[in-house]
Amino acid sequence: MKEYYMVIEQDDNGWYVGSVPELPGCHTQGHSIEELTERMKEAIHLYLEDVDEFVSPPSKFVGFQKVAIL
Repeated sequence: MKEYYMVIEQDDNGWYVGSVPELPGCHTQGHSIEELTERMKEAIHLYLEDVDEFVSPPSKFVGFQKVAIL
């Protein structure tokens, strides 16, 4: 089993929007976190099925850091 980190945001209309930093372009949305999670599992499966063997391997997710500016 492989695990991926999902970044979750909420848009102005209340939709939850998720993306996987390790898989550029892999994103989806849902009305709830549960729906988003299920859709993201499907999106990841589809993404990985479509990856060409000549594409470089996914990057490694490191984390988040808050940056303050004045």
